[in-house]
Amino acid sequence: MLICKTTAPHVENLKNLLKCCFYVLKSVLFVEQEALCRIISTLANKNEELQTFLETVDNTLTGLQEESCKVMSELEAELEQLNSTLEEKGTALRDVIKEAKQRKEAELHKQISEGKSALLSCEELLEFANQTLTITNEEEFLKAAKQIKERVTMAPAFRLTTRPVASENMLQFTVDFSSERAGLQQLHFLPVPRAPEIDVSSCVVRDNTVTVAWQSAGEADSDGEGVGGRIERYELEYRKTNRDSSLRAAGEACWEKIHDIRETHVTISGLKFDSRFVVVRVRARNKAAAGEFSEPVAMETRAYNFGFDAVTAHAELKVQGDSVIWEPQGVKGHDPRLRGKENKSSSRSATPSPNKTAGSRSGRDRFAGESYTVLGDQEMAGSCHYWELRPLTDWKSFSVGVAYRASLGRFDQLGKSAGSWCLHASQWLQSSLAAKHNNKAKVLDWPLPQRIGIYCDYDNGDLSFIDVDRHRLLHSFKTKFSQPLIPAFTVWCGGITITTGLQVPSFMGNFLSTNQSLGNLSQ
Repeated sequence: MLICKTTAPHVENLKNLLKCCFYVLKSVLFVEQEALCRIISTLANKNEELQTFLETVDNTLTGLQEESCKVMSELEAELEQLNSTLEEKGTALRDVIKEAKQRKEAELHKQISEGKSALLSCEELLEFANQTLTITNEEEFLKAAKQIKERVTMAPAFRLTTRPVASENMLQFTVDFSSERAGLQQLHFLPVPRAPEIDVSSCVVRDNTVTVAWQSAGEADSDGEGVGGRIERYELEYRKTNRDSSLRAAGEACWEKIHDIRETHVTISGLKFDSRFVVVRVRARNKAAAGEFSEPVAMETRAYNFGFDAVTAHAELKVQGDSVIWEPQGVKGHDPRLRGKENKSSSRSATPSPNKTAGSRSGRDRFAGESYTVLGDQEMAGSCHYWELRPLTDWKSFSVGVAYRASLGRFDQLGKSAGSWCLHASQWLQSSLAAKHNNKAKVLDWPLPQRIGIYCDYDNGDLSFIDVDRHRLLHSFKTKFSQPLIPAFTVWCGGITITTGLQVPSFMGNFLSTNQSLGNLSQ
């Protein structure tokens, strides 16, 4: 018994020591696990980067083979045209020489024929004159002498020129193609323009457009020819990416192309900013050759992107991409008794506790009853956001706004709780437009807009609704947001479509800079 009592403290110390060693070992294992996870993450990133690099090199090799075949074919075509031109020119020169030879031959043959005829006439006349000298009768002699005089006067020999009408000289058709041969010997490939340089300071990203400006490497020459020959046009390529690297990752978009650019700048419009960056590059092209692309430049294109959360959509709302359409499901969906129950449930949960609502909606996110509502799938917890809404044809009623996710029960409607703000439009029975919040409505005296812009500045507590077509501020809520916001929509009879991936448009500055306008229209 004595031994047991003396060893008990040692056992306890040993237990404590073992426990400490266990915790130390556990900490070491945790640190090693974290280090190993970082190594694995680094290796995975490097693996993806190498795969992307190999894919890029493989695509470059394929492009090189295709481009080589293309330029070889173009070279053969140019040589064939050159040979054809030489043959045509040789044929034309031969024809000129043949024509001159034939003309001179015809003239000389005619002159020979006329000379022979004159010679024959002259010989006959000479023989007649010799015979006349032998005539002894004076009267006959005088008569013959007179005939000889008359015939001499009219003889062709005395009217025919004794010089050839054409010479044998053909030196005017001599050719010397030594300079042309020298030119042919100097034939070479067209000079390739140098790669332009994108002027980042002059590039502008604004209103979902990207303006790219660059400087040509050959612009310094006064004659405009430049280092690589006269530049006729430029080609620009761009693509969307979530990385600022020039390498295209697997699954990312390919290059989009813009051809035949005559200036040193271009504006890409109609973009949806659904990625962090737009990478651009440009190259110059002369008569037939295109130079290398410039160094790619990544321009940040952040915007608010979201879609409809189909899980939250009312059973009679059909989500189709960026559109929501109201499709009634028959009598059951419009049972007055069911609506009565739903209204009671809705009235009981007008301002629910966030914790209670979150618990009650767990696994039951779909709106029901007369709350024909659907939420967005991306929250807002800071910064500025903007998106637009358009009602579809034959719409009757819709609401658009933001809400605290936890503030909406399954049967709650937008604008009837302290945690939701909306703009309500209706053309059922009569047209109306109103701003709603906390079960209060403010009627707005303005025609029903066909394109509504929603601007939310979470940090400053601003929520504004804009008639985009008329550039009119419809209403602005001024508050202090305390929870993340979610876009919210209500649709009854008809449908709506949204446009996201939009920057805050520049015209918003006209409203935000005029505090008086906001004060007059705010709640």
